[in-house]
Amino acid sequence: MRIFRSRKSYQSAAVITAAALLKLFYSTANVNELRWILAPTSFCVELVTGETFWFESYAGYINNDNSFLIADSCSGMNFLIAAFLMLSVLVLWGENNVDVAWYAFPIVAAAAFFTTIAANTVRIAVALKLHRMNAAALWINPEQAHRLQGIFIYFGFLLLLYFLYEKLDRSHQVETAKLTTLIRRPLIPLLIYWLITLGIPIIRGSYQEGSPFWEHLTFVVLTPLILITPFVVIDQLKRRRSTLVNEQ
Repeated sequence: MRIFRSRKSYQSAAVITAAALLKLFYSTANVNELRWILAPTSFCVELVTGETFWFESYAGYINNDNSFLIADSCSGMNFLIAAFLMLSVLVLWGENNVDVAWYAFPIVAAAAFFTTIAANTVRIAVALKLHRMNAAALWINPEQAHRLQGIFIYFGFLLLLYFLYEKLDRSHQVETAKLTTLIRRPLIPLLIYWLITLGIPIIRGSYQEGSPFWEHLTFVVLTPLILITPFVVIDQLKRRRSTLVNEQ
């Protein structure tokens, strides 16, 4: 048992260290250093939208009429970190009495990477659509619309990834302790998303920026809650129904 706990402790420390290093890398990386994730993203955007993008060093991927730029902020690195952390948590602590092989984490990293490419593609394709629209047709300003669709798409993909993992992992279909079951539910992607998008910026003092930060916080808090509420309600209804059936 001591060896088992030690391995999980080491694995947890390795996951946290990897996520922290990735976040540190992203905080100083320029667009040239992010081509490993921007290049496949731009390729997929071209396939989906029919637009053509070309790379300009230290700027990003620019479309033919120079009206749209896929820059470093479009890399989805925060989503990649969140997806990696979420899947790692599910793999490590999904079932306390199951050992976890080290090779599971490269698989988790690959799954997080490909999900990030998919999320980036959808987000940029939608952003292109909004870019072509008349700004007067939007009920919020373009900057708010861009932020809202980014949160909606990235958190939506995080939820999708969570439910896909839960569907594929048979151990998650078994009811465990009430506290574990509660934590496992869609609160996991929500808490991890908030940690990456709000927790770390708050620690770094972003709240000192004033109203722009508080507006961002409002969007980041409310949008995921709106998305997650139907799933929580449905989950509670299913559990209540299952309890009533068992009592009969």
